[in-house]
Amino acid sequence: MKGGRSKAETKKDTKLSVKRKGPQAERGGKKTTKEKKAAKDPNKPKRPASAFFVFMEEFRKQYKEKHPNNKSVSVVGKAGGDKWKSMSEAEKAPYVAKAEKRKTEYTKNMAAYNKKLSEAPNEAEEDESDKSRSEVNDDEDEDDESGEEEDDDE
Repeated sequence: MKGGRSKAETKKDTKLSVKRKGPQAERGGKKTTKEKKAAKDPNKPKRPASAFFVFMEEFRKQYKEKHPNNKSVSVVGKAGGDKWKSMSEAEKAPYVAKAEKRKTEYTKNMAAYNKKLSEAPNEAEEDESDKSRSEVNDDEDEDDESGEEEDDDE
């Protein structure tokens, strides 16, 4: 049979195809990276580490001393996670206290940052408005150069 379908092709056609929606389809389409995230402010204070991460800072040092040849990050993380799970609340207490201390410092820093930020936007908005005005003026200048004159009487 010339031009006929083979059995393999017909079997393929009988299967139902289901389109899987990716995470972007649920959000409403593709977006460029510029549209997704606003630029990060380098002056903004970093969020404080949780008690577990405070514990991991110490644990990594201890683990490196015991296992100097280990280069795998995942092994250290798994070992730290297992140890954290096996620890009692009393053993976790110093790490929780350090994390709370860091959190209070962070809230103070954020309050100062937000206060500073609330004062600064007035100047930034004025700069932006000047910029947009100059762009509008540039567009008008280009129209005038093209030889077309607009009647303002209408």
